[in-house]
Amino acid sequence: MSGIAGVYSDKDGAAAYLYYMLYALQHRGQQSCGIATYNNGLMDYYKEQGLVSDVFKDDRVAQMRGNLAIGHVRMASRGEGFEYPYNQPIVAGYRHGALGTVHDGCITNAKKLKDDLQMQGYMFQSNLDTEVIATLIVKNYNMDLEHSIIDTLEMLMGSYALIVMAENVIYAARDEYGIKPLSIGELNGRYLVASETCAFDSIGAKFVRDVLPGEVIRITDKGLDIIRKGDASKRKLGVFEMVYIARPDSIIDGRSIYLSRLNAGRILAKEHPQDADLVIGAPDSGISFAVGYSEESGIPYTEGIIKNRYVGRTFIQPNQELRDLGVKIKLNPIKEYIQNKRLVLVDDSIVRGTTMRRTVKMLRDAGAKEIHVRIGSPMVKYSSNLMMDTPTREELVAAMHTKEEITKMIGADSLEYISLEGLFKAFGGDDFTQGCFTGKFPEGTIYKGEE
Repeated sequence: MSGIAGVYSDKDGAAAYLYYMLYALQHRGQQSCGIATYNNGLMDYYKEQGLVSDVFKDDRVAQMRGNLAIGHVRMASRGEGFEYPYNQPIVAGYRHGALGTVHDGCITNAKKLKDDLQMQGYMFQSNLDTEVIATLIVKNYNMDLEHSIIDTLEMLMGSYALIVMAENVIYAARDEYGIKPLSIGELNGRYLVASETCAFDSIGAKFVRDVLPGEVIRITDKGLDIIRKGDASKRKLGVFEMVYIARPDSIIDGRSIYLSRLNAGRILAKEHPQDADLVIGAPDSGISFAVGYSEESGIPYTEGIIKNRYVGRTFIQPNQELRDLGVKIKLNPIKEYIQNKRLVLVDDSIVRGTTMRRTVKMLRDAGAKEIHVRIGSPMVKYSSNLMMDTPTREELVAAMHTKEEITKMIGADSLEYISLEGLFKAFGGDDFTQGCFTGKFPEGTIYKGEE
């Protein structure tokens, strides 16, 4: 899971804009970050493990000159490393200089493509899909860069939002189904791209539109051009962008994340009503669902759990030990308010069940009389790295257990999930990649050659 951004500024200092945009996208990856800039024919880049505010301290951003910049925040996927070579941007040389590449998504045939390239003598420093993409662009270069990019994209299977920077040009592309989000913004007459619109808000830029599924755009000092048309009718946005990943204040593919989650909470209350004293949301992504549940049910909403804002998401921590520790220090109940109360606890999803089990126990220990869990997405039964790096199917609690078994495992008095139909109604359509619920993924996204 990653967040990406690109800036074509009207003046020097594009890296400063990138810094704030990546800061706004920090929720999409907390492990590493990086920025690359282009200035007078030279590419400068810096990437390291850590949060944006930690990596780019002091005057490091100010030292990165140029009016073009791309950046990346990252959380490692299965099979990827954690050290320096695995961070982005990936910078590679080609016939006319250097190009920088950042990518969000999963190329399901990346191993096959990498094996083929290695047989041809190409060397790699990492297992990153992004390095495979960059190497293919270099290999495919013939007449011009944009044709080599398009030729490369034709070879990819899976999901991607992609930004490529070379001298005086930025290219941006989205996979043919638009599984990963990518939006276009405008600032001072120049164009920007980012995973989410909240990145534009952070620097006072105006949201223009989303990059269409399959579309490739080119940004220069002359403006924005479409070099490959997209097809909105093929849209299959990864559903977890709406449910979990995206910030509530973002708009993706014309949908408000906050209002969509609010609607899902309302529908959840209609589908699974519960007599209770209070509704509380699991911070942060469960709160919007909880507010909707409260509004529809008439049960008062309260901030019954306080989140330590300096602890990241536990689901995307790289191992179980860190996830367990994160849960312990991440949340703390307001005991005086929830004691002897019947609670409806609302969250966006249950993946492994670890966080929910600890949250329910925490509320029990704080004196809650009853705890009824309501979930704003259907049961997650299938593993997928097209949308985000979910655990193996054996680690998914809903794949291995019934709803009744999960209820006992997490220690709740009751457990209910929104229906798939209810989720689509809340989000205003069914144009989503929903394989994590159904096991059915868009045609051509899953590579079968290694099975």
